[in-house]
Amino acid sequence: MRTLSEFVFGSPLPTARLESERLNKTRALAALSPDALSSIAYANQEIFLGLAVAGAVALAYSWSIALAITGLLLVLAMSYSQTLYAYPSGGGSYTVAKENLGPSPGLVAAGALLIDYVLTAAVSLTAGVAAIASAFPVLWLYRVPVALLLLLVITIANLRGVREAGTVMTVPVYLFLFAFGGMLVAGFALAAQQGPGSYSEAPAVTPMTTTLLLHTFAAGCTALTGIEAISNGITVFRPPVSRNASRTLWTMALLMGALFLGSIGLTHYLAVYPQGAETILSALARTVLGTSPAYFLVQGATLLILAVAANTSFAGFPRVASVLAHDRYLPHQFEHLGDRLVYTNGMLVLAGLTGLLIVVFGGDSHALIPLFAVGVFMAFTLSQAGMVVHWFKLRGPQWRLKALANGVGAVVTSATFLIVAVSKFAEGAWIVLVLIPAMAIIFRRINMHYKEVAKELTLRGLPPSLRPLPKPRLVIPISGVHRGVIEAVRYAQSVSDRITAVYVETEPGAAERTRQEWERWELDIPLDIVPSPYRSIIGPLLEYLDGEDTHHNDGQQATVVLPEFVPAHWWQALLHNQTAFLLKLALVYRRRRLGHARPVIDVPYYLRD
Repeated sequence: MRTLSEFVFGSPLPTARLESERLNKTRALAALSPDALSSIAYANQEIFLGLAVAGAVALAYSWSIALAITGLLLVLAMSYSQTLYAYPSGGGSYTVAKENLGPSPGLVAAGALLIDYVLTAAVSLTAGVAAIASAFPVLWLYRVPVALLLLLVITIANLRGVREAGTVMTVPVYLFLFAFGGMLVAGFALAAQQGPGSYSEAPAVTPMTTTLLLHTFAAGCTALTGIEAISNGITVFRPPVSRNASRTLWTMALLMGALFLGSIGLTHYLAVYPQGAETILSALARTVLGTSPAYFLVQGATLLILAVAANTSFAGFPRVASVLAHDRYLPHQFEHLGDRLVYTNGMLVLAGLTGLLIVVFGGDSHALIPLFAVGVFMAFTLSQAGMVVHWFKLRGPQWRLKALANGVGAVVTSATFLIVAVSKFAEGAWIVLVLIPAMAIIFRRINMHYKEVAKELTLRGLPPSLRPLPKPRLVIPISGVHRGVIEAVRYAQSVSDRITAVYVETEPGAAERTRQEWERWELDIPLDIVPSPYRSIIGPLLEYLDGEDTHHNDGQQATVVLPEFVPAHWWQALLHNQTAFLLKLALVYRRRRLGHARPVIDVPYYLRD
């Protein structure tokens, strides 16, 4: 019979299936491109909002800004296509920066990537809800629970496995390309028929300045998020990995550029202006299609692709976390594959952080955008600079041309990073600028801990043969005389002949009743009574153990044998006081004079239903 977990997430998969879980180009495009393709939804919105405050004259600059961002897109596509061939086993920004620039830049890139993935998921889901709420305004009041519901669906789909996630994402991606592409074609036909519009509804509330243009350009650069996803997720492709990944990257970049320029151009040419809280893409679709079923299809497709755009994060975040864990910069739990051959722990952490952002920011993508592009372009810059160093070290055919291409990418992305960081600093970018180095410091501390553990656990210096230890002194803490205690006593007698039982008296007279019961069973083990005038158990027991060690002075610590009964169901444990569990914690994590924790033997006694 299948468990609930297997019903929801699927049955466990053998490791041998890992190779078959790789994706072809069609599924990989669907799994890794939604973030890049859907980013036009919030990037177009940010460009419009940034220019609209300066009136109709400023809105005319939207086309120039779109061209600049598209040029930057092509530079990044060219740069990352080289990374795919240089690092066929996974050349994300962290790997490239660490191997070519050093560990510290690599950790900065890793921190930027992880933050970017969390923000990508949160922005995509909240922007998706904004898209559908533009068609159905009643949903504005429920944008947080709707976004969380979409997050839950995406999380479950990804926990089921890479191939199943790729299959699920295929329909929304290609539906969006069909619906939005069709809307653009209809829009061009409408534009040819009725000519250019006029922004008569766009009064200026602030003057047009260079600072405003740079601020808008920085906001529009969120369109470039997701371009690095294929480089980070290259390992999901079927062989030949680099060639398939490169072709998919260029397909994604060209589609993204066409949709971005087409939508910006039509918006400006038709002088589209949204109503109320409506998004700019909704206003464009409504202008072209009216309120026909085709309009609702476009809005639904936009919601779906923005929802699955979070899948880019689910493909990238766990892999980056896994690589960091492998290098001992994150806990080892992030390194291991789950039952469905996916990095379950990384996905669950990503889902939790994304949900937290959605709740904290009230499901408002516009409030999240200022935090967004800083980490993205920091990672871009470190990756491209790392590739320049890579080509200078490797040399090889046409290495100067390759280094030049990545050098151009590094210069362009670093300039964009500075523009984004400065223009968005006061709006929240400072948070990311503080978080990224803080995360790098945390990574270092984790790595230092693992190195110290390895140093202390090494066998180096131990003699080839070790003498066995003498039989231990055993102490059995008891709360009374019952079957669990009897089993613990029997076990202790099989281990050693130096055994003492101890009872901590928290109520006057209780010790005498326990002693009588102990003697009645003729257990032939001395029972010590420890009074506890303040009704605590653990403190007096620890003092008793220290006193026993001092009294015997044999260089040993007494081993504690803990009788513990285990209820049949987990909830039944809540009905008991958990003294054995708390005592174990106190004993295990209490460092002693001899430099190590006291040995503890747990003897469970399982209760029936």
